[in-house]
Amino acid sequence: MTPADFQSLFGVPRETLDRLATYEALLRKWNPTINLVSRTTLADAWARHFADSAQLFALVPPVTHTLVDLGSGAGFPGLVLAILGVPEVHLVESDQRKGAFLREVARATGAPVTVHTARIEAAKVPSADVVSARALADLSDLLPMAVRILKPGGICLFPKGKTAADELTRAGDSWTMRVERFPSRTDPAATLLRLSDISRRD
Repeated sequence: MTPADFQSLFGVPRETLDRLATYEALLRKWNPTINLVSRTTLADAWARHFADSAQLFALVPPVTHTLVDLGSGAGFPGLVLAILGVPEVHLVESDQRKGAFLREVARATGAPVTVHTARIEAAKVPSADVVSARALADLSDLLPMAVRILKPGGICLFPKGKTAADELTRAGDSWTMRVERFPSRTDPAATLLRLSDISRRD
C-alpha cells in the first residue's frame, strides 16, 4: 500500500497524510536502533500498521474525548487515531526508548497525545471514553486493565487475529459484555472487537 492508496481508502485530507508520512519516516529512521516493529512488516508499513490502525477510527464514538492506548509500542493504533482526530489520546508504554520515539513523533506531527512511560497498572491516566490495545495480550488479561480506567458507558477497541472467537469464549467465563465484531479491512483473518457494557460476573 502506498500513501496515495491510504488516502483513497480513508479519505484523509492532504495535511493529515503529510503528518502520517512524517510519522512513517521517523519509524523507518528509529526502527533499526530500537526495533519498534518487525522488519517484515516495516516493508509494508502503510498497510500493516497505518491502515490497520486507521480502520479503528470509524468505530470510535463521535462524542469521544479521551482515548487511552495500552502497550502503545510504536504508537499503533493510538498515535494514528490522534493524528486522525481523536481529541485527547494517552499512550501507555513502559519502554523508555519507545516512549522517547512516541514523544518525538508527537512533537513532529503536532498530535494531541500524552506519553506515559510506566507499566499499565502504575500509569496515572484519566478515565477514558475509549480504551484501545493492539497485539498486547489475551482478552482475559486485557479486560481487567481496561475496566480500571474505562468511564461508565465507555468502550474498548481491540483488533484481534484468528484467535478472537476463542478469546471471547475464555473471557466470557469471567466477564459479561456487549460484543460487536467488524471485519478487518487489512487482514481477512482478523476481527475488530468493540466491547461495551463490560462487567465481571458474580
